[in-house]
Amino acid sequence: MGRVAIVTGGTRGIGAAIAKALKDAGNTVAATYGGNDEAAKAFTDETGIPTYKWDTGDYEACKDGIAKIESEHGNVDILVNNAGITRDAPFHKMKPEQWSQVINTNLTGVFNMTHNVWVGMRERGFGRIVTISSINGQKGQFAQANYAAAKAGDIGFTKSLAQEGASKGITVNVVAPGYINTDMMSTIPEKVMEQIVGGIPVGRLGEPEEIARCVRFLCSDDAGFITGSTISANGGQYMI
Repeated sequence: MGRVAIVTGGTRGIGAAIAKALKDAGNTVAATYGGNDEAAKAFTDETGIPTYKWDTGDYEACKDGIAKIESEHGNVDILVNNAGITRDAPFHKMKPEQWSQVINTNLTGVFNMTHNVWVGMRERGFGRIVTISSINGQKGQFAQANYAAAKAGDIGFTKSLAQEGASKGITVNVVAPGYINTDMMSTIPEKVMEQIVGGIPVGRLGEPEEIARCVRFLCSDDAGFITGSTISANGGQYMI
């Protein structure tokens, strides 16, 4: 494809797999991250993909960061909004800062990044935007009112923006992963993990590379007729 792509939260887990897949497809990829300098350096050493550090919840930081990437690599034609955090708590115990932190990163961050590439994509008549939502944004989850609200908001944002971008050659889509085999899952107790896997019809966790392949396709020229869609990559755990 040979285009310039940004992957937010792109140095670990699903984001790292996406960044690698897009690079393997012939794109110039830049990965952003929020705080783990050691992981970012290890990622760049392994892949050769440059990394850029900023908070996607900060509009001006996104504006400046994207401008820097474009000055170094060219106009951004592909954006993958992957950066996300959790601050889980039952709603009666959830603190306002837990709500605002998750909404700011997982929903407002998607606006901040997309808004700063949108005009350029419109002017050039091409764009691919993919946002990583979640199975829990589709069905909800106990103790994740903040996370589920943000991830559901990402889907609504995508459906609306897809209608605006269609006539300008911009597609806007969502991939909603289920439970994926990342470092985060390794902290879950064995009995809980057995319950999770037991609820997945295919009988296993997903792999980051499986999510990355969905994203790579949606970012390709071959996916030009797909917009406003959500790919549910969850092993059949939740079907809509």
